[in-house]
Amino acid sequence: MSNRAALEAAMPAMMLHDGWWDGWYRDVDPDGKLLDERRVKTWCEFPDEGEWHYVQHNWLNWSDGREARYEFGGRLDGKRLVWKTDRFSGYGWQTCENSLMLRLDRLDVPEAYYIEMIHTAPGGRTRARTWQWFRDGKPWKRTLCDEWRVEPPAS
Repeated sequence: MSNRAALEAAMPAMMLHDGWWDGWYRDVDPDGKLLDERRVKTWCEFPDEGEWHYVQHNWLNWSDGREARYEFGGRLDGKRLVWKTDRFSGYGWQTCENSLMLRLDRLDVPEAYYIEMIHTAPGGRTRARTWQWFRDGKPWKRTLCDEWRVEPPAS
């Protein structure tokens, strides 16, 4: 069985995320005050073979000109997708409502982790992601992600 087929069998909701997405990430503090915002373009792919069952590519841009690019892969382990990168490690699973949940420990922020919920709207054209951040055992901030499906860039 290919990597893609194995992931689809274990976590069919993951396939809803296949392709290109554009959107915004906005960080807010516990009082709702905007801490940071950045535009994000994301490509989610599901290789048939190789080391990873899932690969995510992110291009982030801030209004002040800063940019960042990240690429990371996840491996299927039972009914969970598992990540271990230089910035975070953790796992994700599918709920019975076709939402995805993630628990990611931040390796680049001491004593911090977040719980992420991802849900694709009916029709698959938009999705919402919410990261609930905790540091030293207390809620610290939230990241609100609003994304919409886009066509792949021209080659």
